[in-house]
Amino acid sequence: MKNIIIKYKIEAIGLVIGALLGWAYWYFLGCTSGTCAITSSPVNSSLYGAFVGMLLAGLFKNKK
Repeated sequence: MKNIIIKYKIEAIGLVIGALLGWAYWYFLGCTSGTCAITSSPVNSSLYGAFVGMLLAGLFKNKK
């Protein structure tokens, strides 16, 4: 378990930062009418942000 955490620490950091930014986007700019699929709910917005953050953080990982 410890090896997995060490191996994917950059992706995990991106996941947490993305989730926080997704929630912040919902809180400050989110859709209030409920018709927007991603930004109408804090859960959807956070999950989408976490996914995008993990993908973007993976771009900065060193290849060995």
